[in-house]
Amino acid sequence: MIDQSNPNAISADPQAMELVSSPAPRSPSKRAWLLFKQTRRGYWSLLILSALFALSLIAEVICNDKPLVVKYNGHWYFPVVSNPAETVYGGDFDAPTDYFDPFIRQQLSQDGNFAVFPINPYHYTTLNYFAPAPNPAPPSIENWLGTDDRGRDLVARLLYGFRVSILFALALTVSGTLLGIATGAVQGFFAGKVDITVQRFIEIWGSMPELYLLIIFSAVFEPSVSILLILLSLFGWMGLSDYVRAEFLRNRQLDYVRAARALGLSNWQIIWKHVLPNSMTPVVTFLPFRMSAAILSLTSLDFLGLGVPPGTPSLGELLSQGKNNIDAWWISMSTFAVLVITLLLLTFMGDALRDALDPRHLGEPKSK
Repeated sequence: MIDQSNPNAISADPQAMELVSSPAPRSPSKRAWLLFKQTRRGYWSLLILSALFALSLIAEVICNDKPLVVKYNGHWYFPVVSNPAETVYGGDFDAPTDYFDPFIRQQLSQDGNFAVFPINPYHYTTLNYFAPAPNPAPPSIENWLGTDDRGRDLVARLLYGFRVSILFALALTVSGTLLGIATGAVQGFFAGKVDITVQRFIEIWGSMPELYLLIIFSAVFEPSVSILLILLSLFGWMGLSDYVRAEFLRNRQLDYVRAARALGLSNWQIIWKHVLPNSMTPVVTFLPFRMSAAILSLTSLDFLGLGVPPGTPSLGELLSQGKNNIDAWWISMSTFAVLVITLLLLTFMGDALRDALDPRHLGEPKSK
C-alpha cells in the first residue's frame, strides 16, 4: 500500500507514479480514434481519399464545357446551373449553347463581355472536334491526359468515373452491411432452429451463380446503376453476416445480457441497446475492404459490358478502351493509376482500423 501523502514514497515507486500521472480513461470510441490517428498511413489515407471524393462531388465546377459565369450585354448568366439558348448570345438557333462554337467565343470576347470557364473546360460527354491529333489523342496542353477513342477528355472521364465508383461502393457497402447485420444478429441472438434455418437458406442462396444471373438480367432489363446495385446487394451481405453471427453467439451468453433480461427488457431492446454496440468491431473493420471489393466488382462488370449504361463515365469502360487501343497507353495507364491509388488508400484505412479496434491494444494511446 502506497502512502500518497508522502511524495517520496510515490516517487520511489514507478508503478505508483504511472497511476498518479496517467490521464482519465477515455471512451472506447475516442480511444479507437486516437489509435487510428497514430497509424499515420491509415490516417493520411483517410484525409487524401476524403479530399479526392470532395473534389469529385464538385466535378461540374472543375471539368465542364460550360462557363461558370458569363456576362453578356450587361446581363449575368450561370450556364453550369442553367444553360441559356444560343439566341441569347446573338445566335440563330433556339438550342442550348455550344461554347466551343467560334461564333459564340467571338461574341463573348467583345468589349464588356466575358466568360469564366472551369479549370478543365471539358465535360465527360464533350467531344473535342478541334483536337490536333486523331482520336485517341495523346496528352497535350488542351487535354492533359489525352482523349479516349471518341475524343472525350480523359481527365473529365476519370474524375466523373471516380465519383461514380465511390458513390456506388458506398451504396453497396451500406446496403450489404445492413442486410448482413440484420441476418447475423437474428441468427446469433436467437440461435437454435432460427440459426439452423437461416444458415441453410444462406447455403442455398450462396450457391446460386451470381455472374450468370447478372448476364441474364442484363439481357432482360435495360442496364442501370439501380438494377446493378440491387443484384449485387442480394449477394454481398453473406460474408459479413457470418462474423456478426459469431459475435452475437458469443455476446448473448455474457452477464450483461442476463442482467438486461432480468430487468425485463425485450429481445429487440437487448439486441439494439446492448449486444449490437458490442458486436460492431468486425463490421467497422471490414468497411474499407468491402468498399474495395465493390469498386472492383463495378470495374470488372463495366469492363465486360455488364455494368452501368453506355455513356456513363466508368473506370471499367476506360480499361476496356485501353485494351482495344494498345497504342493509346495513356488510357490504360491513367485509369490503372486511379484504381491502384484508390484501392491502396482503402487498404491502408482498413489496416489502421483493424489495428485500432484490436482488443489486444488495451493500453491508452500515446499522448502527443
